[in-house]
Amino acid sequence: SSYREVQVQVPVRLGDGKVHVFSGYRVQHNGARGPYKGGIRFHPEVDLDEVRALAQLMTWKTAIVGIPYGGAKGGVNCPASDLDAEAQQKIARSFMDKIEKVLGPTRDIPAPDVNTNAQTMAWLMDEYGKLHGHTPACVTGKPIALEGSYGREAATGRGVVYLFREAAPKVDIKPSEARAVVQGYGNVGSWAARILQQLGTKLVGASDASGAIRCDAGMDATELAEHVREGGDLSEVEGDGIEQISPDELLEIECEVFIPAALG
Repeated sequence: SSYREVQVQVPVRLGDGKVHVFSGYRVQHNGARGPYKGGIRFHPEVDLDEVRALAQLMTWKTAIVGIPYGGAKGGVNCPASDLDAEAQQKIARSFMDKIEKVLGPTRDIPAPDVNTNAQTMAWLMDEYGKLHGHTPACVTGKPIALEGSYGREAATGRGVVYLFREAAPKVDIKPSEARAVVQGYGNVGSWAARILQQLGTKLVGASDASGAIRCDAGMDATELAEHVREGGDLSEVEGDGIEQISPDELLEIECEVFIPAALG
């Protein structure tokens, strides 16, 4: 069981003029090896059980890779994809105000996760700074201009590719001749696809919440990532040989490497 579980109310006045009350969570599972560490997600399906499970996973992850941190996780059950930047900022700052007592560089250090990014971390760090003084070390995944780390945004996807690169020769796969399918084209999936492309691996299928696409000749992972970054859906991507398919059909595409990078 967890060492500490914090659940808070996050009331925010949104653009419709109404006050919406979201639930925010921070679960600190185990801190025996150092300060708690773990992401914060904004997603309507966030609940205490999910955050508990993810906090426990963080405990094992930091231990397995041998870094001196414990495991924690957090989230707010807001419909992030339907909210503008102003609303997300209000939620982030309000959430930080409620949980800052259990955070800090030597206590518990949040990071980006689903529907949160460097901008979210900047808001959290600034809000923490209002209460405790300028403290860049209170979160990771910050913008470079605010003492963030180069390569941080791509790091999770890059780790996936490193694992594939190490495993490939053991199962007789040449990355330069391999075909990849990526389920979930968010931060992790899109960076994995882009970095796989550098190894010569061909992206033949991809999906996001809107639907799936395939192209046996291969697709440009960077172009797809740009399209998504500008707010587009994969299901509306058109081009030479690209066809729209169902999410189930994505799982049937013949490939050497399949990356499940969707939620959960």
